[in-house]
Amino acid sequence: MYKLQVINISKRFENHQALDKVCMDISEGSIYGLLGPNGAGKTTLIRIINMISAPDEGEILLDGRPLSQKDIIKIGYLPEERGLYKKMKVGEQALYLARLKGMSAADARQKLKYWFDRFEISAWWNRKVEELSKGMQQKVQFVITILHDPRLLILDEPFSGFDPVNVNLLKDEILHLKKEGATIIFSTHNMASVEELCDHIALIDNGKKVLSGEINAVRNRFKANVFELGYRSSLQKEIVLPQETFRKMESRQQGEHFTLTIKLLNGSTSNDLLQQVMPQAEITSFREILPTINEIFIRQVSHKNL
Repeated sequence: MYKLQVINISKRFENHQALDKVCMDISEGSIYGLLGPNGAGKTTLIRIINMISAPDEGEILLDGRPLSQKDIIKIGYLPEERGLYKKMKVGEQALYLARLKGMSAADARQKLKYWFDRFEISAWWNRKVEELSKGMQQKVQFVITILHDPRLLILDEPFSGFDPVNVNLLKDEILHLKKEGATIIFSTHNMASVEELCDHIALIDNGKKVLSGEINAVRNRFKANVFELGYRSSLQKEIVLPQETFRKMESRQQGEHFTLTIKLLNGSTSNDLLQQVMPQAEITSFREILPTINEIFIRQVSHKNL
């Protein structure tokens, strides 16, 4: 298992500051969401971690020591822009790339057979890459990325081009890799997947880290005192609440059953709300509504497009 530390990484291209003293602490055996709008600096940081380019300042530590070229063979990198050779046969290419990662031909062939069977792509072994659908190519690229059992995985938009069934297949594999001890950096614009998979996140905007933390802690940090209340009223009418302390944001009714979304105002508490409701109706459900990661993302990057 690997712990990765990004310490004060800066990178400049001519007149553009791509990264500005970015710091991250990525725990071993975790899935770390790397988020940000297009052009924020995510790809630049990923390239630095992969030692494809070097930072102007700062350092990357792996298990407490500086990252070196000998560590690269232990990293699995799935780039957003896939890099398969279109005219080359699938099996031949997979074996070639596995050998570049230090695997023997026999081990590579054995593991490729396992993964090709698992992903139902064995029939494509002797076909050229250009004959595969985009989804099939994605499966091949994912298999090649994880084949050598890397302890650090960097997945950049791994679900691009997949239908929902295959997205779920990949999600299961990613969670299994985490369970087996892999440390995973997960870069995506799919915020629903971030909430489903990630333990921690960092949000980069204009080259700076503007937000980071454990995912539930981040959601709690941005909560807005909004609650969903379910109740039953035999009179089939909404409860009455004082407008100076409670604002009804949404109301739904199905027969005797009501669901209200309510924002607490002027220092009122959830207990205050419940005390107002109990004399009027039978409470059937009550929960606080936390903002989604997508809502937090939009708020933090000033409504830029994903």
